[in-house]
Order: sequence, then C-alpha cells, then structure tokens
Amino acid sequence: MPGRTVEVRVPATSANLGPGFDTLGLALSMYDELEVTALEPGTYEIEVSGSGAEEIARDPSNLVVRSIAHVFADAGIAMPGIRLVARNGVPHGRGLGSSGAAVAAGVLAAKGLLEGIVELDDEALLRLATELEGHPDNVAPALFGGLTIAWTGERGPQHKKLLVHRGVSPLVLVPGYTMSTKAARSLQPQHVPSEDAVFNVSRSALLIAALTQSPDVLLDATDDRLHQDYRAPAMPETNRLVRALRAEGFAAVVSGAGPSVLVLCDGPGSRLDAVRIAETATDTPWIPQMVAVDVRGGTVRERAEGSSSQS
Repeated sequence: MPGRTVEVRVPATSANLGPGFDTLGLALSMYDELEVTALEPGTYEIEVSGSGAEEIARDPSNLVVRSIAHVFADAGIAMPGIRLVARNGVPHGRGLGSSGAAVAAGVLAAKGLLEGIVELDDEALLRLATELEGHPDNVAPALFGGLTIAWTGERGPQHKKLLVHRGVSPLVLVPGYTMSTKAARSLQPQHVPSEDAVFNVSRSALLIAALTQSPDVLLDATDDRLHQDYRAPAMPETNRLVRALRAEGFAAVVSGAGPSVLVLCDGPGSRLDAVRIAETATDTPWIPQMVAVDVRGGTVRERAEGSSSQS
C-alpha cells in the first residue's frame, strides 16, 4: 500500500432545501479536489489551498485524515502515513457542506487506498461517513450526487438518490461572513407546534415532486416552519435576502445552516434576475455562483494505474 496515490473529487452540497430539515440534500458543481498518497506509518505531509486553507490542520487532526483513519480502524487495517494535497473549492463556513465534503473525501480516499484489500459498498461508505459527520443529509449527496433523501433505519443510515428536473437551475449566493453549524443548531427548539410539523411534512412531500417533476410549484414547496425562522436572528442579512427573493417569486432558502442562500430558479435567465435582487436587497455583498446539480457525486481513482472507482 505505501506509495499508492488516489485522486478524489467531492461536490459541495446544500442540505434541508427549506422544509427537508436533516433529510434532503442536493449536490452542487463546486468541488474539493485531493491527492492522497499512502506513506510509511507515522508520516504526515499535508498541503491545503483554497477556501479555509489558513484554518485547516496540517497534522493527524485534519478532518480528511481523521476520516481516512476511521475507515482503516473500522476495517481492522493499520493506518499508513498520509501525504494529502487538497484544493478546496467548496466555501468553508457558508452552509455548503464543507465538513461533509471533507468527510466524504476521506472515506472515498480510504476506499481507494484499500482497493483490493477491503471492498466498501455504498451502504458502508454512507455508514462510515455518517458516523463521522453525525447525520447523513450532507454526506449522502456528497458521496452519491443528485438529490438525496437520507434517513436512518434498522440497517443504519440509508439514502435514495433522485434525478432533478432539467428545468431547475440552482443559484448560490455566498456572503463574506461565516456561520457555525453548531451555533445555528443551538437556536433550534426541542419541540415545535404540531401544525408546523404537519406544514413541513406537506411541503417536503411537495418539494420532491417539484424538484423531480414540477418546478412550477417550487416556491410553495420550499416554504419552511421548522428551522429557518428560529435561526434568522443569527444571520439577519441572510433572512432579509431570502424574504426579498421569495417576495418576488423566487424559491429561495437558507443553504444548510447558512449563511449562504440557495435559489432554485426555473431557468438560467431567472438566475440573473435573482442576482439583481441580491445586489440591492441587503447591505451585504453576495457572490453569485451559477452552479449545476452534480449528478455523479464523489469519485476516487488510483492515479498510477488510471483505474477508477466511483460511489
């Protein structure tokens, strides 16, 4: 195994999508790209560039390295040393699944390094990633792409991947400030009114139909009463932008725990209209990212032989 190098590519993700709290996730075409080489045990060489590079650990506490170690420990295989070269294209601290991408990247890198020694199927990949991330809503689309419904059943974390209607054009509006997922979750109440729970059940069901068959109902389908209003005081500019866009008929939601805003537009032209609204709706500048839905998910291949393995 020492000397084996694998290349990993993992997309950004947007979780919740409005009403689908901790359940729905969408893979988006912004990527972390990594090269991981197995070295002699105890040796760690870590290079990071791109988003969040200045804050990322360069030792075994690095989240990608910890994720690789978790897979090796689960398989009962001694952990090798690691050389990691990471180019981060997924914005950090913006509600676009950067930690889920790091976990998914580590799990996929381990799969590539262990190829021919231990075989990891999709269910094992999702289980291992969820053990690290704590919930599957971000790691499922990061691993498998597309629109994913994630849940935990008797066999552990599970997912269903769906293809998004070609009429849906995602737009991400990224602010200059960050938001801690832990801080956002701390604002969430332990109990909600039953009518709000029923409201979200109906909207979540409608959202699946909207994203896969009927984009014309996306505005109603992305309404939410479970989390966004509770978190609004912590990110007022995000809340103001979401409300401004929705008032103009755009299906805008907080992306994950925020503070980025995801707009599910009905075509490329309407994305430009949404960007124009964002330019004047708040005092905060927003960087528009006109992305596509990533349908492939995370990939891993061995560089030396050019062989590939995809989850």
